[in-house]
Amino acid sequence: MAKKHYIPVTADVPGAANERNCALIRKVIRTALAAEGVEFPCEVDVLLTNDQSIHQINLDMRQVDRPTDVLSFPEFDLHPGQLPAAEDADPGTGLVPLGDMVISMEHVAAQAKEYGHSNRRELAYLVVHSVLHLLGYDHLDEGEMKARMRAREEAILAELGLER
Repeated sequence: MAKKHYIPVTADVPGAANERNCALIRKVIRTALAAEGVEFPCEVDVLLTNDQSIHQINLDMRQVDRPTDVLSFPEFDLHPGQLPAAEDADPGTGLVPLGDMVISMEHVAAQAKEYGHSNRRELAYLVVHSVLHLLGYDHLDEGEMKARMRAREEAILAELGLER
């Protein structure tokens, strides 16, 4: 039997890492990795937090003095379509550590309301967005890179039945 991805989900806000959120996050990560051709077992660590904590992490790690919806900390410097190799796996676990994501549950609720969809869809969107960052996608320009990332996000969300 093939080894599966390891996706620990923790929270520093009460109730955020409930069974429903954790199941959704794990399903979305697995779906996104499969859609991007990741066929080897990986580790992705997820922290669910609030605006105050993500603000501090953003300041400490990126020197950006504001809260945000999601932060991604990739283990590898990849480009879209490029994957780490199976030999990048941790010898002790056999897992390729893709990186960490931090999600503000306050932003999830606010953005879901702003965009007129469910918290579930917003959480899934932010998870897909973060996985793509871990795999080298970016959206800093308003051109081709951003369009490619948005297209992949929408395709993965459609596969999950969570399109707009």
